[in-house]
Amino acid sequence: MQTGCEWLRGTGPDAEIVVSSRIRLARNLAQFPFISRADEPTRNDLEKLLYEKLQDLPAGPRLSYFDVRNLSDLDRQFLMERQLISKELADGEGARGVAVDQGQSVSVMINEEDHLRMQVVRSGFSLDECWKDIDQLDDAIEEDVTYAFSEDLGYLTACPTNVGTGIRVSVMLHLPALHMTKEIQKVLGALQKISLAVRGLYGEGSSASGQFFQVSNQITLGQSEQQIIDKLHEVVPNIISYERRVREALLKDNRAKLHDQISRATGILQKAQTISSEETMDLLSSVRLGVSLGMLDDLDLLSVNELFIHTQPSHLQKIRGESLDSGERNAARAAYLRLRLAEA
Repeated sequence: MQTGCEWLRGTGPDAEIVVSSRIRLARNLAQFPFISRADEPTRNDLEKLLYEKLQDLPAGPRLSYFDVRNLSDLDRQFLMERQLISKELADGEGARGVAVDQGQSVSVMINEEDHLRMQVVRSGFSLDECWKDIDQLDDAIEEDVTYAFSEDLGYLTACPTNVGTGIRVSVMLHLPALHMTKEIQKVLGALQKISLAVRGLYGEGSSASGQFFQVSNQITLGQSEQQIIDKLHEVVPNIISYERRVREALLKDNRAKLHDQISRATGILQKAQTISSEETMDLLSSVRLGVSLGMLDDLDLLSVNELFIHTQPSHLQKIRGESLDSGERNAARAAYLRLRLAEA
């Protein structure tokens, strides 16, 4: 699990602004109650059945399985920071697990809110590729199990907002220029009016640290999967174009100020003796902007993207090989940043 995440690669269409694209499907098996109504023996039976099905898939990626019950709190947080499992799965109880492919672009959660939560993530603006992969995975699983499905409502899910297609299509955007100029409020207001949700780096309930914004559909009922994907295909390019125009305006009208901000951020990260996760995110956001604008030649998007993740609490402790309290993590984070940036 120490290998790099696919979505951190910094490649793919519009990767300087679109960090990643993700499609998630929620599914339940017809012969079992929803997880909220399932007793422990039923949860055990569900996990055993679905684990075996995932191991015997005739095609698709080879998946490694992790029994979340047996993972330490640190390992659960590690998987959350890599966006391979949700907070609900990490904090849940009873039989539950996750299957992950080697490139960490595919993960399948068992016994989260629904029996199955599968997702495919890719670097850059790559929704069509995500849909192709997850549609094939969904079909392969459905060959051996019967999903809970209604001719009137579509796929039946534990949360009413997922009923229908059960699909969540999301794009992670880095929008520092819109944030700096406060234009981001216009964007957020416009997205809300067309029923698109905006969340932070780690989904529902998280703040937009580092000026990362996750845009996703809110409605699944009454629309096909392709219609939902097409809506994101229509909206996201407008946000990308808006961010690019504002970046160009900042370069033209406030180049010295922008250069100073990026240089100060880089300098603090290179010299700090202690630094919090939140401050690191904000400073790395400026560094990532500098890389995207060609103002920093010694770094690339992959390196900066990795720094965002490797400086998160559990990753930092994994790298150090020891448990650290908050103050120790802040010092270790600063030391790690100094080392990585000196190497660059």
